[in-house]
Amino acid sequence: MTRRATRRSQRGAVAPSPVVILSVVAVAMAALAWFATRGGAPEEREITPAADSPSSSAPASPSAEPSRPAKPEPPAVVRGKVYVEVYNNSGVTGLAGQVATRVKAAGWQVVGTDNWYGTIPDTTVYFPPRLKAAAKQLALDLGVKRTAPAVDPMRGDRLTLILTGPLR
Repeated sequence: MTRRATRRSQRGAVAPSPVVILSVVAVAMAALAWFATRGGAPEEREITPAADSPSSSAPASPSAEPSRPAKPEPPAVVRGKVYVEVYNNSGVTGLAGQVATRVKAAGWQVVGTDNWYGTIPDTTVYFPPRLKAAAKQLALDLGVKRTAPAVDPMRGDRLTLILTGPLR
């Protein structure tokens, strides 16, 4: 065999990696979205049928403000109907039980206490989507500053309070 036959050719085309292709597509989509939405905010106008206006030939006064229906108040949180699980993710022995007593005293329905294994950045009330208002209320009741959507393996029918230290 000759030396020439074992030598590889340095010619050819290299296809870009899928990551590069996806990055280029993402940048193009972002640019397209930016151009499509860069106009000013749409103006709000009051639309009244001609039969309802006081004078169908007179234009509406520009100073008249449109009346907006009042936003309905969200239903009040009924503490006794919301389940709460309390977990200790700190080195303080018995913390979940102590805080569970405090949660019950505030009117919430505590259904369990235990230790939590994992990394939690700060004491947090986790909530399923339908209990977001209840999570905010529990956080206010206890002085907890952080709420977040529930993640797996948390249950979807209750609030999950994970403690990283004693409450103030």
